[in-house]
Amino acid sequence: MHRRLQAGGLALFLAVVATAGAAVRWNALSRQPGAWYAGDEARAIAASILQYQAPEGGWTKNTDMTAPPPAAYLALKPSDRAPTIDNGATTTQLHYLAQVITATSDATLRAAFERGFDYLLAAQYANGGWPQFFPLRPGYYTHITYNDNAMVNVLTLLREAARGRAPYAFVDAARRERAAAAVAKGIACILRTQVKQDGRLTAWCAQHDETTFAPVWARNFEPPSLSGSESAGLVRFLMGVENPPRGIIAGIEGAVAWFRAVPIKGLRVDGTPGADGQRDRHAVADPAAPALWARFYELGTNRPIFTGRDKVIRYDYNEIERERRTGYSYLGRWPATLLENYHPRWRAKNKLP
Repeated sequence: MHRRLQAGGLALFLAVVATAGAAVRWNALSRQPGAWYAGDEARAIAASILQYQAPEGGWTKNTDMTAPPPAAYLALKPSDRAPTIDNGATTTQLHYLAQVITATSDATLRAAFERGFDYLLAAQYANGGWPQFFPLRPGYYTHITYNDNAMVNVLTLLREAARGRAPYAFVDAARRERAAAAVAKGIACILRTQVKQDGRLTAWCAQHDETTFAPVWARNFEPPSLSGSESAGLVRFLMGVENPPRGIIAGIEGAVAWFRAVPIKGLRVDGTPGADGQRDRHAVADPAAPALWARFYELGTNRPIFTGRDKVIRYDYNEIERERRTGYSYLGRWPATLLENYHPRWRAKNKLP
């Protein structure tokens, strides 16, 4: 039990979960009607989330927290329950708690939210980036982590809080000020890590070294490269800067020009099962297919690259082992809406020639 929880209220909330179970799924928690967040189920889920909160203030990843921690979870090693910003962890919990706090003004939930909010601020490097795990874990986890929009998720939450926008209007002035400073540092880090090729700004790697800022390896199938996925999220975040200065405009325009230069045409990903009937994916020729982008582009050449668990760079998607072809997104349309809709609107809004 979380030490800050009030026993009576917690017992009531958990009784609701225990007898009925959570009707709302974890991935839909933040998409409920406003009145729902003041109800018993929403408050029971919030109380459950508090039980998962780490002593440092953050939360672990890949865990459904709509019900209290089961024995199997509590038996995990502390390292397997370490707080992180990966896969939406911590930002998801904080956003949900903020919605319930806004609806209920619950002081216990607010105290837990503030611990989590302070955790995000404490995890930021002096250079403006965020590691995947904090406290730091050895390995690629210490790198500045754009992977799966981890750092963008943090910056988006902090920026909304700094601006006093719903559901973060209750955040106190001191924390808003600290959040605004953290966002400014984060933007400076994003601009500093944007890769130049032949003197031109291009895109970003999914992770950058926290000291040299260079693109670096993460997992064996995530090589130093330019990302067709994470870069789209970074550009969308930068487009949210009001009255953008020249540096941000240049960064956005450089990335957009790069996106327009590297689409893959005439190819689609086919999900037909293999001869053994098991799930499979292959890239097949299709002149009518919409443009795709690669998750990874080779630094210097902009060639799409594909790497399996063997850490070998390949140029053909179909040469990757089936487990990775079916378990990871190497090809997608991540920048499509950005190029077709958001970028023209952003240029018009900022009256760019």
